[in-house]
Amino acid sequence: QVQLVESGGGSVQPGGSLRLSCAASGISVSFYVMGWYRQAPGKQRELVATISRDYSTNYVDSVRGRFTISRDNAKNTVYLQMDSLKPEDTADYYCNARSILNYNFWGKGTQVTVSS
Repeated sequence: QVQLVESGGGSVQPGGSLRLSCAASGISVSFYVMGWYRQAPGKQRELVATISRDYSTNYVDSVRGRFTISRDNAKNTVYLQMDSLKPEDTADYYCNARSILNYNFWGKGTQVTVSS
């Protein structure tokens, strides 16, 4: 059974930092395209960042230069380091694993609130 468990969310002031973690079981993150998505209240879920099997990364323009996605194969965990947070980063953040055959697995999400 595949499980993706996110952690690390919380409340932070603008300009602050958080690091999200996605611990995987039932799959090896090294064989999947791992991604972080977010969904703000009243908005559609959007892709934030991905990391591919060859460690190449991709970011949505609004977070490029502020967020960093990484992967630790030994811990079977994917991270999202979020710096210089803005109120518009407030959302529920979801971990995603996509296989080479485009099967998708999702975590249950972790909430991030950026507010003064």
